Formats: sequence, structure tokens, C-alpha cells
Amino acid sequence: MTINLSMAIVLAVLYSVGFYLLMQRSLMRILIGIVVLGHGANLLLQLAGGPPGRAPILDTVLPEEITDPLPQALALTAIVITFALTTYLLALGYRSWVLVGHDEVQDDVEDRRIAAQRPDGAMAEGTAEETEAAPEDTADSHELEEGRK
Repeated sequence: MTINLSMAIVLAVLYSVGFYLLMQRSLMRILIGIVVLGHGANLLLQLAGGPPGRAPILDTVLPEEITDPLPQALALTAIVITFALTTYLLALGYRSWVLVGHDEVQDDVEDRRIAAQRPDGAMAEGTAEETEAAPEDTADSHELEEGRK
């Protein structure tokens, strides 16, 4: 089986665009990223199946002429999974739009509070400037806790 360079480039572009869109904060961009990745997965599975052949009916065709049905079954499964994720993300986006007025995923305040309370010996994920800014975040989190009481 030969590798088609143009199809490899198309797959690389589909996966790159899909993963780029997944890293965005907007639920609609995430949804489009899932759909693009689903199309890339379907194309990859169809390319892995090889060239078209004959139906796998025993005693009527030679084994060399038979098409492998597994990539086609996996592609159908990928279509169903992509459809399920699409409907779920559409529901999330709609619910976010109704409740908040936009579909942007916000930072979790509780996660910021826990990150600000990490011990001094803990490994910092950010840069030195972000680590030095942690006491300001701690003051904000204390104000939030006092507001809850």
C-alpha cells in the first residue's frame, strides 16, 4: 500500500485545526473542533482500510480482492461518537447562553483559591512573576470566603 502525500497533509491540517479549536474557551469553537477531529478520524480510518475492493462473501471472490470491513465499522462508530459529543456540546452551549449570556468557559474561583493555598515547598506551575502574585490572589480568596459566611 502506498502513502498518498496529499491525504497525509489533509489529515495533518484537520487534526491541527481540530486540536487548536479544542484549546479555545468558547464552547462553539470547542464544538467545531470536535466535529473537525471527527472528520479527521473518519478519513484516517477510511485511508487505513486501503483501496476499495469486493464484498467479503465467501466462495465468490478471491481473498486478495476482499475489502477489510473493520475500518468501515470503526468509521461508523466514530460517526456515532462525534454525533453524540456534538449534541452534548450543543446542549451545554445553549444552556450556558441561556444562563450566563455567552458560551465562554470561565476560570473556576475555587481552583484559584486552592492553588493560592499551596504550601511554599510545592512546585509552582507558573513563572516567578505568577508565584509572587499569589498573595494577592489569597487576599481575594479570603474575601470570597468571608462573603460566603
